[in-house]
Amino acid sequence: MERPWPLTGRDEELREVAAALRPGAVGIVVAGPPGVGKTRLAREALAAPGHRGTTVVWAHGSLAARPYPLGAFAGLLDVPAGDAGELVGRALDALARQPRPVLAVDDAHLLDEHSAIVLHRVVVRRLAPVLVTLRTGEPAPDTVTSLWKDDHLPRLELAPLDAAATAGLVARVLGGPVESRSARRLWRLTEGSPLFLRHLLAGEVAGGRFAPASGIWRWTSEPAISPQLVDLLEQQIGRLAPGVQDVVDLVALAEPVAVATLSALTSPADLEAAEERGLVRTDGLVARLAHPLYGEVRREVMGTLRARRLRGRVARTLDVATDPIPGAVLTLDSDLPPAPGLFLRAAEAATRVYDLPLAERLARAAAATGDPAARLVHAAALSWLSRGDEAEAILDRLAGSAPDSGTRARAQLHRTGNLLWTLARPDDARRALAAAEATGAAPLHVVGMSLALAAAGGEVAPVLARGRELLHEELPDDLARILVASAVSAAAAVTGDVGLLDEAAVVGGLTADRVPTAIPGFGLADLQVLGHRLAGRPDRADGQARRLQAASADLPGPARLMGLVVAGHAALAGGRVGDALALLREAWGGLADSGHEFRFRCRTLLATAWAQAGEVAPAAPLLAGIVTGGHPAYRLHAPDDLLALAWGAAAAGAATESLRHAAAAADLARESGAPAYEVLAWQTAVQLGEAAAAPPRLAALAELGPRAAVALAHARAWADQDGEALLATADAWARLGDLVAAGDAAAQAADVHRRHGRPGSALNAAALAERTAGRSGARTPALAVAVRPLPLTAREREIAALAARGLSNKAIAARLAVSVRTVEGHLYRAGLKLGVSERSALADVLGVG
Repeated sequence: MERPWPLTGRDEELREVAAALRPGAVGIVVAGPPGVGKTRLAREALAAPGHRGTTVVWAHGSLAARPYPLGAFAGLLDVPAGDAGELVGRALDALARQPRPVLAVDDAHLLDEHSAIVLHRVVVRRLAPVLVTLRTGEPAPDTVTSLWKDDHLPRLELAPLDAAATAGLVARVLGGPVESRSARRLWRLTEGSPLFLRHLLAGEVAGGRFAPASGIWRWTSEPAISPQLVDLLEQQIGRLAPGVQDVVDLVALAEPVAVATLSALTSPADLEAAEERGLVRTDGLVARLAHPLYGEVRREVMGTLRARRLRGRVARTLDVATDPIPGAVLTLDSDLPPAPGLFLRAAEAATRVYDLPLAERLARAAAATGDPAARLVHAAALSWLSRGDEAEAILDRLAGSAPDSGTRARAQLHRTGNLLWTLARPDDARRALAAAEATGAAPLHVVGMSLALAAAGGEVAPVLARGRELLHEELPDDLARILVASAVSAAAAVTGDVGLLDEAAVVGGLTADRVPTAIPGFGLADLQVLGHRLAGRPDRADGQARRLQAASADLPGPARLMGLVVAGHAALAGGRVGDALALLREAWGGLADSGHEFRFRCRTLLATAWAQAGEVAPAAPLLAGIVTGGHPAYRLHAPDDLLALAWGAAAAGAATESLRHAAAAADLARESGAPAYEVLAWQTAVQLGEAAAAPPRLAALAELGPRAAVALAHARAWADQDGEALLATADAWARLGDLVAAGDAAAQAADVHRRHGRPGSALNAAALAERTAGRSGARTPALAVAVRPLPLTAREREIAALAARGLSNKAIAARLAVSVRTVEGHLYRAGLKLGVSERSALADVLGVG
């Protein structure tokens, strides 16, 4: 990886070391564990501009030079031969003869006695500034130790990089943002060692395993340790006696391992030796490797047969009744005979914690015997991993061959979900549901799935007719509860029934201290966020989303990405556009090229966030995807798609088109019985400039909840061109938690005050709008007008903005449904008012990027 490796995260330390070496200063000791960057920091400090013209004498402590007097200074100072006692004085004289000398001593803990005395006397006599590095935890000569113990030199402890500094360093080196899970994994593997981080990342980028996807750098496969990093780590590990090697290898394969188990499988003496050498660490109860990369190296060089044998030894000692997953994984990869029952219990447990790749692997092993229950679990995991065709093949065979009606019903129900959400085949899904119902088994599951299908298709009435009472029935399992809760949450969200929404959350297991125990719970969480967003309760949405994201943050597979989408949706609900972009961009990096259906939610939400941020270019391909195709399981969210298109058109300067999309969203919501969505649509229209149509409809919906009430106040204030009322609305939006709407109301107040000849009030309102936008990260059309007021009508500004973005007069006319002559006339008048005659100058005047 031919990229510079900066000292990100060490700026403060770099300044401290450089200051300690200025002329007349005494120097500094830099201490830290191996690989933390002590030598690199020293070299950077000595290369600073303030040290030009100095003579740096670099001495190096080493085991090889330690037996020889002044071995650290060999070849550096012209010291005539003599007995050991005379060498120190001659070395000091030679150093003093250097022009503006600075003495740098690397690895001072390895200095020979005479080199240590030279170092000590240089410091005590202040012959030159001194920079000393040494490794913590290693014994050092007394003369070196006295440098800081006797207060001759200050000591700087250089700690490993923390997680945030590691992520920042990697992003700076790679020149782009890094996926949060990949950044955390890099930090955990390297424990913040810049040396290890540099070698690991270089190998992964060169091997194509760490690569950008949709602009986000992330790991695309399991890491492979480079030969250079293996050499570094093997030097640290050193040669291992057979017993100590057993300790290290057992921990590498089964970490964490109980100390009692490890002592029984090896010996207490070998375990103590491994701990003393810094290879493993324990808290008295369990043992872990002293550094995660030790495990990568040992697993890399360990033979397959040895690894299988050692895993089997550990597996026999584990309590699989309490937690089946560790024992199942070790057994599966060991020389022990297969344990299908254990594999199935572990697969179900892995599913409950959202680890779908592991669940699929374990369920596949359990299903090798043909057990119908294992085949169902395996098919479910495949479906949730977007491997729908494989799941359908299993489920179709099982539905036709199962020995009992209950299994046939469950197979058809899983087929229903797989066919709709994963394979986007709604007609086949309905046929599978009918086949499940025909078995006469699992009636509550059948009803729950039928309601889920209705909600996905935007059919609210049947869900409300049956779903409310189902919430109070004794549902048979978590999956049934999540299906019913999801369907009811969808209906409650779009109708604005927050009481019903809260009931559904409890039934589905999404509470202050719980998260759902199945993957469909992410869909439930997204619908809950939608309900709180539409009602005007973004704080509730944020709390739910954070809990689910935390539960899935470090998992492989789609669970983490779905958690990011839900969290991004919650951020968007609160008008925190910058936060939403960070979360949704990362999710899109993993979902864009996948077959996972959640990418359709991510696409709409990310397009909205980009557009609200005023970023036309990244929003455009996402918006184009919305136009060309959706997913049949997300018809409920069709108004959201239209609102994304409205924000996209507005960001591109097409104000008329944006209002058409917002009005279409409102009409669709009204026709489909989704009044809460209609409120949001009319609110969006007001933010984008609509003054006439919104107030009457919002007046009819004003009792729907907090958002409806504030949206009505906003619409009336804008229709009345009442600047003070708009400022009051901005405050109301801020208290409600919608920062984008708050910023737009303040910006519209600035526009009204300016047009009514109140420049002071306009400036104050514009300043409020900018402060709010700074918190939200939004750059909306209303804000653009407020911060860059121009003597143009709304239509002149719209046409000038489209022209500034490169559209021809003919294209503008087609987009706005007006004549080319009308476009020409508006452009001519805009040019006269702005004092520009060239089309290319419009972009600068309008601030169009």
